[in-house]
Amino acid sequence: MPEGDTLFRTAVGLRPHLVGKTITSARARQPGPQAERLVGSTVQSVEAVGKNLLVRFDNGLEVRTHLRMNGSWHRYRPGERWRRPASRARLVLEVPGTVAVCFDAPVVELFESRAEEIHPALRGLGPDLLSPEFDPAEATRRLRAPDRATHPIAEALVDQRALAGIGNIWKSETLFAERIWPFTPVGDLPEEALEGLVRTAGRKLVASAGSHAERAEVYGRAGRPCRRCGATVVSRQHGDLRRTTYWCPSCQPAP
Repeated sequence: MPEGDTLFRTAVGLRPHLVGKTITSARARQPGPQAERLVGSTVQSVEAVGKNLLVRFDNGLEVRTHLRMNGSWHRYRPGERWRRPASRARLVLEVPGTVAVCFDAPVVELFESRAEEIHPALRGLGPDLLSPEFDPAEATRRLRAPDRATHPIAEALVDQRALAGIGNIWKSETLFAERIWPFTPVGDLPEEALEGLVRTAGRKLVASAGSHAERAEVYGRAGRPCRRCGATVVSRQHGDLRRTTYWCPSCQPAP
């Protein structure tokens, strides 16, 4: 699943080609949104919010996409051959000089921008790690919420209601950097440990969003030696969504 840094780079790539441009053609695979309502409107902004991409228009409408595991946004010149079959296009937006195509996204919806504050998928998001207004104290407070006290920290970190944008990659890398066993209950971690996790997660996502990502120390390296100590990196699927976490049992020992 693309993480916040990927969505941030996607928004940066689309923004100069869409913002300020008038939609000349719009279509969506059905059943799906009535994309033709966007024709004639002007793109006001393209923003990444956590793992959501939001495209806002001057007619008061807004498109939200969530890419999950397989979705992606592509940008083409008019007439250029697409790199994926047209049958996989969920949404196509055309402006002078650019065709923006969202492929394979399971979530593509159109709604009124004024409803964004009460949107069920957006209203509960925690502080966005890549936002200039990111509030680490609020993110730490949300992680510390009583209803997360018994949750493994590896699951709490990817709970978008606590802090938005982090996924399996930077969750694993952040826990490794802070030497914390992934299945430690949140309530067992001291305040300074949670603050350290929030700071490190933010630093890693910001670096990756700027194309300066650090190399993976544990993510995707199960069965290979830890770069720090040489022990064998392990992984486990856990939680209701069966997310995978990677860690070094020597650098991040269980209590």
